[in-house]
Amino acid sequence: MKTIIMIIAAAVLAMSCEDKQSVEQDWPWEDPEVEVPAPEEPEEPEKPAEDATIDKWYDVTSDYGTLPEYIKVYKAPESLVGKKAVAYIAVADLASAEWDIWSINDAGMEGTTDAFKTPSTVYDEGNWPIVINAGFFYASGGKNYSSSLAVRNSEVLAYNINYASEDWVTMYYPTRAALLESESGDFDACWTYRTWDNHYMYPAPSENTWEAKPAKQPTASYPEGGEEFAAKTAIGGGPLLIDGGKFKDTYVEELFNGGSGIGPDSNQPRTAIGVTADKKLITFVCEGRQMTEGVYGLTTADVANVLLDLGCVEAINLDGGGSSCMLVNGKETIKVSDGSQRAVGSTIMIK
Repeated sequence: MKTIIMIIAAAVLAMSCEDKQSVEQDWPWEDPEVEVPAPEEPEEPEKPAEDATIDKWYDVTSDYGTLPEYIKVYKAPESLVGKKAVAYIAVADLASAEWDIWSINDAGMEGTTDAFKTPSTVYDEGNWPIVINAGFFYASGGKNYSSSLAVRNSEVLAYNINYASEDWVTMYYPTRAALLESESGDFDACWTYRTWDNHYMYPAPSENTWEAKPAKQPTASYPEGGEEFAAKTAIGGGPLLIDGGKFKDTYVEELFNGGSGIGPDSNQPRTAIGVTADKKLITFVCEGRQMTEGVYGLTTADVANVLLDLGCVEAINLDGGGSSCMLVNGKETIKVSDGSQRAVGSTIMIK
C-alpha cells in the first residue's frame, strides 16, 4: 500500500512539471548535449606543480589571496584525459580543515520556500575560503526541491531523490550516490535510499537500468549489506565515481543516463568531490560548452579517472552544467556556462 501511495505522489509531482520555474532549474539535471569530438591534445605546460600526487597541475594558490596553509588551489594542465581542459581543484588537509554544507531544507521531500542561493551569496554570508556548488535541485509549483542528500551536524536537510521515470507510468527506485563523513571522521562513498519509514546506505547500488523492468524498491535487505544511514556531514549527487580506490561511474544503475539524465558520456562542465587515503578533501570543477574556445568539458568517466590520478579513494559526481562553479576567497575559477552564477539548492564550503 505504501508503494502505491508513493507512486501516486510521484505522478502528481510529475504532472506539475509543466509549471516549473526558471531557466534550467526546472529539472534536477541539465539536458545532455551532442558529443563533440575531442580536440588534439595540446602541449603540456612548462612548469608542473610540485606536489607528487598532482605533478602536472599548477599551484595557483597565490592567485587567490591569502588562504590557510592547509588549503591549496591547483589549475589543471591544458589537457586532461586527452581533451583540452580548464579545470581547478582545491585540496584541503582535513587534519586542520573543516567542510560544511549549506542546503535548502527539504527534509520532508515536499518542497520548501527556502530560496536557492548563488555560491557568491553563500560566500558573502560566511567568507568561506572555498565554496562549490553541490547537489541536484529543481523548482515546481512555486516550491523549491532538492534531489540530493544534504546532512549538516548530523541533521538531514534533504534526501537523494527516491524515484525516477522516463514516461511517468513506469516508476523506478534507484539508489543514488553520497559522500559522507561519520562521527569518527571516516569517509565513505556509498549509495542511499529513503523509504517512507527509514533511510539506508548500501555498499553497492540496486541493479537498475532503463533497458529493463524496474528493480524492486530498496529495503533494509536489498541491495545486500544495507545499514541504517548515519553521518555527521554528507552530500549527495551522482553517479558515484570511486569507491575503495576503484573506478565505478555507476550512472547506469543510478539512472543518470537517458533523456532526463545528466549526459554522463557527453562532454560537459562538471563538479565533483573526493577524498584521498591520507584525508585530503579534493573539490573539482571543470569548464565546458566552449566558454573557453575548444573546451567542451568532460564525461563522468573522465572525472573519475582524473580524481583517481589525484589519489582519491572515495568520490562522487555533483551537479554540473550551468551549476558548476568554484569560488576561492569569493573569486570565480572557471567561466560558468550560464554566463553568470546559477542559484543552486546546496553548496559545499571549506575553511
